[in-house]
Amino acid sequence: MFKSGFVSIIGRPNVGKSTLTNRLIGEKLSIISSKPQTTRNTIKAIINTSDSQIIVIDTPGIHKPKTKLGEYMVKLAESTLNEVDLILFLAEATDKIPGAGDLHIAEQLKTVKTPVILIINKIDLVKKEELLETIRNFSQLMDFSAVIPISAASGEGTDIIIDEIKKLLPEGPKYFPDDVITDQPERTLAAELIREKILELVSDEVPHGTGVEIVSFREREGKGIIDIEANIYCERESHKGIIIGKQGAMLKKIGTLARVEMENLLGAKVFLKLWVKVKPDWRNSSSMLKTLGYQ
Repeated sequence: MFKSGFVSIIGRPNVGKSTLTNRLIGEKLSIISSKPQTTRNTIKAIINTSDSQIIVIDTPGIHKPKTKLGEYMVKLAESTLNEVDLILFLAEATDKIPGAGDLHIAEQLKTVKTPVILIINKIDLVKKEELLETIRNFSQLMDFSAVIPISAASGEGTDIIIDEIKKLLPEGPKYFPDDVITDQPERTLAAELIREKILELVSDEVPHGTGVEIVSFREREGKGIIDIEANIYCERESHKGIIIGKQGAMLKKIGTLARVEMENLLGAKVFLKLWVKVKPDWRNSSSMLKTLGYQ
């Protein structure tokens, strides 16, 4: 009996959805940052076992949007609720009681027929007594199919998730070949790696106003070399100066770190060129959102 299906990871921003996605698949597909609202698009990670194929969907954090980009992200995350076979509702062990964001998500989950597993993440940050209190309080939100405490960062408890998912998935076919681990084009993965390095290296006020467009992605035939050119968009001239840095030092560091990860991901040598451009209020521009793939 072969089981297969789609599993959406839902939760507030910065609860560890991308970290869990990467942990479950054993590869880095989703970019990770300590800053909230890092994930902007859904990313499918494909997990193959001897008796199943699980397609995990990493979604943007559900929050109160302030821009058209934010509205797109929330709509995208919420749209998966009725389109999957199973939902993983991710919450933080450090939140002893559900906050407004968690309550909002729980109310939405009650309206769908899809089974829901409650995942309590970041258990490494709390004492056992505190964890038990959190589990008790969150378990009262609705009727969950299972409750699993984990640490996505260390991997503790995450092996249980796959077992529980298999119990709830229907019998089905393989949707993807065994050697495919994501549905994301290489161009998209490259753009996300650049954005991740901006999130890592640049001060808090800047990263959420940045977007990355891959202008050119060319493989040199028979050379094992990929040439990538990308635009980094920001909303203010002052932000452009911060991203470029003194004598271009920050932009060079962003490019160097992104290039190393691209080479590991793509299995080829990468030549990366970056430009920084100012597009005021681009997060509220329909044409810019379309250009950057947020549509």
